[in-house]
Amino acid sequence: MSSISISDLSVSYGSGIQVIDHLDLEIAEGSFFTLLGPSGCGKTTLLRVIAGFVQPSAGRLCFGAIDMTRLPAHQRGIGMVFQDYALFPDKTVFDNVAYGLRARKTDPTTIQRKVGEYLERVGMQGFEDRYPPALSGGQRQRVALARALVIEPRVLLMDEPLSNLDSKLRLQIRTAIADLQRDIGITTVFVTHDQEEALALSDQIALMRQGRIAQLGSPQEIYQRPASTYVADFIGAANLLQGEILDGSTEAGGLTIRVAGQALQALAQALPPDGLGCLIARPENIQLLTADGPLGNSLPGQVRRKQYLGHKTTYNIELADQQQLAVDCFGPARREFAEGQTVRLQFDPQTSQVVPR
Repeated sequence: MSSISISDLSVSYGSGIQVIDHLDLEIAEGSFFTLLGPSGCGKTTLLRVIAGFVQPSAGRLCFGAIDMTRLPAHQRGIGMVFQDYALFPDKTVFDNVAYGLRARKTDPTTIQRKVGEYLERVGMQGFEDRYPPALSGGQRQRVALARALVIEPRVLLMDEPLSNLDSKLRLQIRTAIADLQRDIGITTVFVTHDQEEALALSDQIALMRQGRIAQLGSPQEIYQRPASTYVADFIGAANLLQGEILDGSTEAGGLTIRVAGQALQALAQALPPDGLGCLIARPENIQLLTADGPLGNSLPGQVRRKQYLGHKTTYNIELADQQQLAVDCFGPARREFAEGQTVRLQFDPQTSQVVPR
């Protein structure tokens, strides 16, 4: 196992296109760390720099105290799990998993023991003589995971390993990965564009945008305290309401913002310099009330659309200034509201967040 330290790292392609832009990052030893973001944000390039497949144009990369910046990939002690599994179709499951050990001249007795151990860890014991074409996608991904781990690498790197699986298999393999990582305690860097995977698996998430980190934190920090509208919109569902700051001097990091002609209390990490802010409120953190409900920290609105989804009902509400937002109501005893009905939306000042526009 090893920590990972990245200092002032840049990667440029072609005619000076900056893919990674002066990035600094610390990944703790034994942690599950996720690089999250849309296509083209630089997350896969950063993973490939850590792997040694891409050389940075500037900066430094270390595993613990060892400088890896210019070290070839095969000397870094990494295990890699690819999106397309990258198994040898003409080799058995046993031979695929044993490949890295044989390349390291490991003795046959140790190979037999370790391959058996890691196939059991991933739930693939009994499949030793099968060939990859005879396996399901989930089984192939388990074999790829065993192959990456059997060499006992310093760092495990995973490049969107679940994206080719259907939703049920994705959940099963996600659980298997989480259990294995905790059991082995290996430093893991996981690349995905799926925010649910990132929230479910990670100790820390780096949400990337245009080669930089838009926000770094635990899943709870990024979901509950987004640093920008970009972060809030990418991680989960979020209502983004435009407003004007009235008072930034309230206690415990709070302020007053005017939205749709009404004053609301909310939290803020920093005051917008121009006095214009965006109120971020998750659909599940807004309470939907009748029109004669409490006035405190609330806005009037009208139900425009209602969607019953079993475990919840989602309402689309229009405010007085035509801004629209979603509200989720949960539970079997939840109150139902009709389309066209006038309602009040009560905002929790501890979960509503104001960021610059």
